[in-house]
Amino acid sequence: MEFDFDTPIQRGASDSLKWGRYAGRDVLPLWVADMDFASPPAVIAALHKRVEHGVFGYAEPWPSLIDAVVEGIARDHGWRIDADWLVWLPGIVTGFNVACSVAGEPGDEVFTFTPVYPPFLSAPRHTGRRLVRSDMRREDGRWTFDWDDVSQKITERTRMLLLCSPHNPIGRVYDHQEVFRLAAIAEQHDLLICSDEIHAGLVLDPLRPHIPIAALDDAVARRTITLMAPSKTWNVPGLFCGFAIIPDPTLRRRYVAAMQGIVPHANVLGLVAAEAAYRDGDSWRQALLQYLAGNARAVEAAVAGMPGLSMTPVEATYLAWIDCRQAGLERPAAHFEAHGVGLSDGADFGMPGFVRLNFGCPRSTLDEALRRMRAALPAG
Repeated sequence: MEFDFDTPIQRGASDSLKWGRYAGRDVLPLWVADMDFASPPAVIAALHKRVEHGVFGYAEPWPSLIDAVVEGIARDHGWRIDADWLVWLPGIVTGFNVACSVAGEPGDEVFTFTPVYPPFLSAPRHTGRRLVRSDMRREDGRWTFDWDDVSQKITERTRMLLLCSPHNPIGRVYDHQEVFRLAAIAEQHDLLICSDEIHAGLVLDPLRPHIPIAALDDAVARRTITLMAPSKTWNVPGLFCGFAIIPDPTLRRRYVAAMQGIVPHANVLGLVAAEAAYRDGDSWRQALLQYLAGNARAVEAAVAGMPGLSMTPVEATYLAWIDCRQAGLERPAAHFEAHGVGLSDGADFGMPGFVRLNFGCPRSTLDEALRRMRAALPAG
């Protein structure tokens, strides 16, 4: 089946947060992480069928939905989970905020790696925890962990590793050695692990498969809360549906107890979309991955020709992390916005001097954005 990712869909006059930011301005929005593509036909068809039913009462996950998720995770990541491990959520940000609340006591530490998705940086303080961060570093053309820095910063008050895997915004897929070492650190210091794996279905390099950290072995699984959702992979973030995978029953009970009175149920249409995506959305996903890989290469080639800018290859996600520190721009995101391209400011991710570019859009939109970025820079 052919899928059309090239034809632009007009979102400027819609309810789009992404496009609404620049309403009335000639700015191409390549910032917040949703894609400018229609969701898979199977998802749209399932939503039509559910809407035609006409009744939208309270719902709970049903057996065929649970089976689709369990089978989809086994198919895509080689990880066989039990249905009982699933805890349904209205979103992944909610999920890791709840995880912080079960990590030790107020005043204890949550450890993460920067640059990282901005809500990671604020989640610990929402429950009285303290954020400890280690900056990742570029080495041999890839972003990697500073293991010496990690060993120096983990303390007796550290209670949880908060991971982003694949890593937003650097587009990294952690390899087996890295995942194993992170798990060993958690075991050594008796840490919980909360792993946000929302981009797990968006690995662009087939030679670098995503490894769920909880899939390493039973001991790692018992200390891990894994967060997944169909939202990024199948472009349904506005339907608010995700889930935690928590193999250990005691940890799962603590997590569910922390949700009470605070966390609403997942959206019923989000649940419908999740079933259709995991069961019938893989052919669309495979076509999407090919298209995104082409977009990623286009961004990499264009950035290589922009004076003062650089980036590492994108292994997963539809996000490019671009180093602007040699370009002489005091505020690179504001500079490019003034020249017609809306990007995410690296300072929000804990690393000023960078921008994040969302290339989940038709090639024509991307090409024009890259042309505007090049024109915004002095001749090299």
